Amino acid sequence: MKIKLATTTALVFSAFALMSFCGFYVSKADGSLKNKTSQVILVRDGNKNVITMYNDFKGDTKDFAMVVPVPVVLRKDDIKVVDQYIFQRLNDYSAPRLVEYWDQNPCNNYEREDMMMKKSVSSSLQEVVVTQALKGKVAGVKIEAKYLVGEYDILILSAKESSGLKTWLNENGYKIPDGAEEVLDPYIKSNLKFFVVKVNEKEKAKLNNNFLRPIQISFNSPKFMLPIRLGMANADGDQDLIVYAFTRKGRIECTNYRNVNMPTGNNVPLFVQKNFGGFYGNLFNHQWKNEDKSVSFLEYAWNVTPINQMKCDPCVGNPPTEYDLVQSGVFWLGGKDWSDYSDVDSDEPDNGSKNVHFTRLHFRYNRKSFPQDLMFQVTPNTENFQARYVITHPASGDLSCEAGKKYLQDLKARRKKELRELTALTGTNINNWQDDATAANDEEDVAAAQYTTLIKEADNEHHSNGPAGLVMLSALLLGSAGFLKWKGIV
Repeated sequence: MKIKLATTTALVFSAFALMSFCGFYVSKADGSLKNKTSQVILVRDGNKNVITMYNDFKGDTKDFAMVVPVPVVLRKDDIKVVDQYIFQRLNDYSAPRLVEYWDQNPCNNYEREDMMMKKSVSSSLQEVVVTQALKGKVAGVKIEAKYLVGEYDILILSAKESSGLKTWLNENGYKIPDGAEEVLDPYIKSNLKFFVVKVNEKEKAKLNNNFLRPIQISFNSPKFMLPIRLGMANADGDQDLIVYAFTRKGRIECTNYRNVNMPTGNNVPLFVQKNFGGFYGNLFNHQWKNEDKSVSFLEYAWNVTPINQMKCDPCVGNPPTEYDLVQSGVFWLGGKDWSDYSDVDSDEPDNGSKNVHFTRLHFRYNRKSFPQDLMFQVTPNTENFQARYVITHPASGDLSCEAGKKYLQDLKARRKKELRELTALTGTNINNWQDDATAANDEEDVAAAQYTTLIKEADNEHHSNGPAGLVMLSALLLGSAGFLKWKGIV
């Protein structure tokens, strides 16, 4: 009998700084800003898009700037800054999870009560919009709009050619990464605008922290996409991107790359708990390579409508509240804005629905495997999904009864299966986990079924089966040859 007691989740990102997803970074002086892992919130309903970009820039903010392609000239009301807590909240709730179970001692009769870990997070939203002048003019580059939003100076630029935009940025004191013109040119030819962001030091000094808050933009476009190619202009190797998407109808999926569900529901060794981040990192990398790299991985999908009571199974904490969802950009929870005529051509009327479907996608991309920007669509698929992995603690106490002896035999077989599952999921050798297995500390009563013992047995079986297998194969081939010769076939 297995009894659920708790769940654990891990922040499965690389050790690199988390930065905004869809633009490239430009820097003053000779420094080169790199983006490795990114997070973005997408909200899509009809033709309306809300995109929230996370910044965790490390360094002197005087050297920070970012360029993002956008389809229209954004109004001042279309731009906000939001509290970065929302990204932590969404990640914690939707991240791949490790689920713990406890075996019951078959020699006893007892029950354990379920426990859940809960965490509360405070939230806030601030917005300031003014205009500010900027020096410098370059032929072919036009300043369509300029705003001060929170701690950011924001410009909306249009350009006739990539060299002109590069010149404009250079003349304003920013170093453009090598290869920028190549990736800028397709956006210019598509008549996209450029959302240019840098930090206003005076406004930033008014804040009580050293973080740059996320920027949220809203616009209408029939295209549902993310322009990741600009982010590769100064990328350093493979880039990781986590997309948190909200729609009214169902999951989102990528239309120009394959969509694959992450493995889920797998039983793994108990010692994975001590390094779940390392385990999932190996798992993701192995699956990414197996899927030939050009793929969109689904890690979570669920109906998180505030009135829906069940938003996960199991949950790793409190679900995003209605306030959290509104801060994420889920605009339809606030009701219809009858003064907004910007989406009158949408072919998907809302009908007053308050449904909220949450999709978490994980990408790892580079120029070779992702030559195109990410294109998405909203689907009617409302099936629930979460990447979850299961560990089971052994029963404790006296196991000398007949049922207890049978339990120990089954435990040993189960744990061997868990070790095989671990190597299959991560593509690693069983001996790579020897140190993790030795560090397990709650198995004193089940010495015969300890992982460290089973790893040695599995390794010995592997080496002993290798030569034996060759001998058996040779014997089979020789026997077959003799049989065929006896039959006169050879």
